[in-house]
Amino acid sequence: MQVLHRIGLWFTVSGAAVAGEGGFLFATFKGEQTPLSEQVYFAVSTNGRHWEALKGGEPVLISTLGEQGVRDPYLLRAPDARKFFLIATDLSIHRNGDWNRAVRRGSRSLVVWESTNLVHWAEPRLVRVAPDDAGCTWAPEAVYDESRGEYLVFWASKTGRDDFRKHRIWAAWTRDFVSFGEPFIYLERPWDVIDTTIVREGGRLYRFSKDEQHKAITLETGTSLLGEWTSVTNFTLGRLRGYEGPQCFQLKPATGDQSATWCLILDHYSRGAGYQPFVSEDPGSGQFQAGAGFVFPFRFRHGSVLPITGEELQRLRTAY
Repeated sequence: MQVLHRIGLWFTVSGAAVAGEGGFLFATFKGEQTPLSEQVYFAVSTNGRHWEALKGGEPVLISTLGEQGVRDPYLLRAPDARKFFLIATDLSIHRNGDWNRAVRRGSRSLVVWESTNLVHWAEPRLVRVAPDDAGCTWAPEAVYDESRGEYLVFWASKTGRDDFRKHRIWAAWTRDFVSFGEPFIYLERPWDVIDTTIVREGGRLYRFSKDEQHKAITLETGTSLLGEWTSVTNFTLGRLRGYEGPQCFQLKPATGDQSATWCLILDHYSRGAGYQPFVSEDPGSGQFQAGAGFVFPFRFRHGSVLPITGEELQRLRTAY
């Protein structure tokens, strides 16, 4: 695995979550029930299976910008380990409950927070990234490209140029989450595609996305962010229906003759069940099985997982 070693923590240069000495931090939202349920909630875990809510299950970060709600929060650590970014969808369905409006006349911006310690966060900012005719900017994520020294930030948008016919995954490059390059189409299918996430393992990249035609998750593999991608046709979860928001992280690193354990969590939105875990010893094999022994303090929705050190874990528990 291509990794950096910082302050006792292993993590991939692409931003994929890999087991740390301290545990994991989960950023999520709760749903559309109230204005506060579409804000940012934190939970922590020492093993990636048993999660505890921080701040008594109340939101940790609140946006009053743009649509005054945030969904799909994504956490990442800068490659020098000195800064953290949290990016999220600028959207409140509770306040503006028209999904058609959100698709055609929604925000073209991301909400961005920055922190040096995961506890004290700068005021959020709105950063416009989508093209001028975009109707929405949904479920943003980012990966760091070491060769360019930049982050590839990607999200789902429909656009007016084809009368908002389908979602594509758009992307733009940035070094600082302040200034962004021109947006470009990163992933397109004959039908809608949303909720893309990328992890790196063993020198390869694995890209999970939601196929809106079948309401299922797809898996592809490649060697570079802008290179060719090949479908993993024997992906065991490809036949599941009604899931979205894939996130993949390493529960346990390989030790001796023991393979690493990876966890893929999928938001079972169609049944309102929140995230459901699936585990694998090799993401590239496409072989995942339902995970056991996972406990969530509330129904986690589309979010992200970040590996953290013991010091960071204690700091979060103390602060919240």
